[in-house]
Amino acid sequence: MGLPGEDGQGRATGAARGTAPLGPAPLGNGSLGIVAGSGAFPAAVAEAAAADGREVVMLLIQGFADPALERWPHRWFRLGSLGSVTAWARARGVREVVMVGALTRPRLRDLGFDFTMLRLLPRIARLFRGGDNHLLSGVLGLVAEQGFTLVGAHEVAPRLLLPQGVLGAHAPSAAQQADIARGLDVIRALGPFDVGQGVIVVDGLVAAVEAAEGTDQMLARYGEMRRSGRLRFAAGNGVLVKAPKPGQDRRVDLPSLGPQTVTRAAEVGLAGIAFEAGGAIVPDAQALVEAADVAGLFVAGIGGGGT
Repeated sequence: MGLPGEDGQGRATGAARGTAPLGPAPLGNGSLGIVAGSGAFPAAVAEAAAADGREVVMLLIQGFADPALERWPHRWFRLGSLGSVTAWARARGVREVVMVGALTRPRLRDLGFDFTMLRLLPRIARLFRGGDNHLLSGVLGLVAEQGFTLVGAHEVAPRLLLPQGVLGAHAPSAAQQADIARGLDVIRALGPFDVGQGVIVVDGLVAAVEAAEGTDQMLARYGEMRRSGRLRFAAGNGVLVKAPKPGQDRRVDLPSLGPQTVTRAAEVGLAGIAFEAGGAIVPDAQALVEAADVAGLFVAGIGGGGT
């Protein structure tokens, strides 16, 4: 499960972390609140927003957000204390909120509910009966009801979106383009079931589909199938395809890529990575392309049905 951000495990921050002492901020200053999970994306979005002249306030999720994000005005909170942290954010002049970073799906009993969230417990329980997009979109609805305008990372920091075309020194072959097209078809077909944003296709075979485990674990599973002989593909075949699910709320869980995705794709013997142009974000596009060039993989943005 992820907010827009990189796949992987959240970094534990410790429940004892509290709020840094901060003076009052004037109301109406148009601050941007960033609800931060794990990974590099919260910092990348914050830096992009600050470069555009936005005031940034970090709402750091305990057990996930990187303590380095404390360099911005911030408050740590548990996922179930949404009422308390949103009241604090309003007092600091936050009017827009973006959710960024990776999360693992929590258990209800681990959320640490405050009074506001306890009153909503039956509704929250219903949100957990479904896929990640259903859950995260529902959480966004709860945030909106606290008086905020909800925005996506792609709206706050459009420079992080990956463009159409081949990004590095290597391009997909005609056969690999056919695999990419099949992968996009699979994602579109599974979208109504709120299932994953990633698929691995090799020589027309759908070898792995991303479910609750996330992209990293899907790649690991594919690698294990090759090592065990369950799949007998030579290295340098197959593509990882990433795209938003049809109907997905793009303010949450937008596909993301980073250099580590390239490294893992190379380790399991894939030929390259394709993504929907304008439908995936990356904290450092140059680092992504450099990693792909070194690994001999292609990275390509697909739009309008072609490379």
